[in-house]
Amino acid sequence: MSEHEVQRAERADLCDTLANAGPDAPTLCEGWTTMDLAAHLLVRERNPLALPGIVTGGPFAAVTGQLMARAARRGYEAVVDRLRTGPPPWNRVGPMSTVNLVEDFVHHEDVRRAAGAEPRPPDPARDDALWGGLANLARLQSRRVRGAGLDVVTPDGRRLTVRRGEPKATLTGSPGELVLYLNGRTSAAHVELDGPPAAIEAVRTARFGV
Repeated sequence: MSEHEVQRAERADLCDTLANAGPDAPTLCEGWTTMDLAAHLLVRERNPLALPGIVTGGPFAAVTGQLMARAARRGYEAVVDRLRTGPPPWNRVGPMSTVNLVEDFVHHEDVRRAAGAEPRPPDPARDDALWGGLANLARLQSRRVRGAGLDVVTPDGRRLTVRRGEPKATLTGSPGELVLYLNGRTSAAHVELDGPPAAIEAVRTARFGV
């Protein structure tokens, strides 16, 4: 299964979860319901004006908020149905395929974990694609780790150095759980953090994500 096919399957599953949850369900995104999350996903992939507010926040966040509110006025079902059609052509080429998969996976788990769900069973195609996402994005997402190195490791032995330095911590988990941790879902991710105390503290106190 290609990465694009994995992303399409993840998007379909995400939309099913959103539809079943309804617009008012909680998510792991503080202060956001499923309606907010669906609107965010829609404007993120279809309106470039939303990106500065998503990436940098600050004064641009107000513009993103307005775009999300406009999308929400279409109604929850309409927003989810539009998401089912996938990203527009300009937002599914090159590295955007990886970014979209990671975004869909993380936000899918934002809904699932907030409802008390456990991690999904392993899926080799999805796990391989998410590991590729780690290779492309983990160094950016871990850039706020200070005073320590960090390796991420899977139970089957795959290893990636995302921060160089000593002392070094090791974060072990499935590709999906590592993706969640490095996207800031540190309390929800099922991972093991090992290493010298100073390295563990540096990782635990760092803020992860873009």
